[in-house]
Amino acid sequence: MAQRLLTAAVVIGVGLGLSPAVASHGAPAAAKAAQRLPRPIYVPPVKHVFVINIENKGYDETWGPTSTAPYLAHKLRKKGVLLNSYYGTAHNSLPNYLAQISGQAPNTATQGDCQTYTKFVSSGPVQAPQQQVGVGCVYPRSVRTLPRQLTNHGLSWTGYMQQARGNCVHPKLGAVDTTQHATKGHNYAVRHNPFMYFRSITSRHFYCRHHVRRLGDLTADLKHVRTTPNLTYITPDLCADGHDNPCANGQPGGLVQVNAFLKSWVPKILASRAFKKNGMLVITADESDGPVQDSTACCGELTGPNTPAPGILGPGGGRVGALVISQWSSPNTFSSTPYNHYALLASLEEIFGLAKLGMAGQVGLDRFGLDVYNTSWWTP
Repeated sequence: MAQRLLTAAVVIGVGLGLSPAVASHGAPAAAKAAQRLPRPIYVPPVKHVFVINIENKGYDETWGPTSTAPYLAHKLRKKGVLLNSYYGTAHNSLPNYLAQISGQAPNTATQGDCQTYTKFVSSGPVQAPQQQVGVGCVYPRSVRTLPRQLTNHGLSWTGYMQQARGNCVHPKLGAVDTTQHATKGHNYAVRHNPFMYFRSITSRHFYCRHHVRRLGDLTADLKHVRTTPNLTYITPDLCADGHDNPCANGQPGGLVQVNAFLKSWVPKILASRAFKKNGMLVITADESDGPVQDSTACCGELTGPNTPAPGILGPGGGRVGALVISQWSSPNTFSSTPYNHYALLASLEEIFGLAKLGMAGQVGLDRFGLDVYNTSWWTP
């Protein structure tokens, strides 16, 4: 059932019921956390969300019968609800990641994956819905993000970056981004780490290093509920996410590497105490790519003020699909409700009781509803 069929239920709220939060890995929460919004009645009591993005994979390639990622397309797919009308919001990669954590539409620099790590330069007043007008890569501290929302409301988050050589790794402002192409020994890509494009995160040195970490730290963090963040955001490297084929070290890439990565990490997530207690896992792709680039869109996606076509050759990032696994999502089911990365952001904000940011606040945009949370847990 599409979320839009439940509009009347939005006015009925229940408290989040979250215990006083402790920032991830033992850092004290803010003394006075901002008050959260009531959770819509159709949203279950999720407290830990895990998001994994793979790279440049269209729906049919990933989820079709000939998928070369059988663990994802068959075994994991049977554990949850497949969103078969889920779309990327732009081309190239970077603006899709930015959409997921800020709701900012692309500009010409982010569409080019920010080959040079430049400041965002404003050229006019903010336009609805909360869109910065201008061009550039690193947004000023005033631009709101999901991570800062979580912190301000006493909730925890961590971005786990595979092959990052340290925490909070990014170029100096104005420098060329040397991670645009993988090498035999280094596959980390800054452009797949959206947290590095907001001064509200990077200008706070300790805060950034504390929250944007190496993937290897996740194993220890999953051992306890208290050390598992409310939002766990996982970015595989350029080989493991399927971007490169072959990989820089000569190994086969693409979905073969995606399959191996997920087989290694997803069982740890599903077996964790936090996931079993109240967790939800979302696996999707940033954008659709292939011999003929898919630049279609859904959900009445707005172009934003800075580029006439978010998908460069069209209105969006193409159909990619998404899988949601949780105790509130029935195994081996599907939803055809149109969603995109802005809808994912809006859905996370509803889970955590946060205001909608940027394009997540677009009028008429569907959020995850009883088509996704489709077990018998909810009764009207």
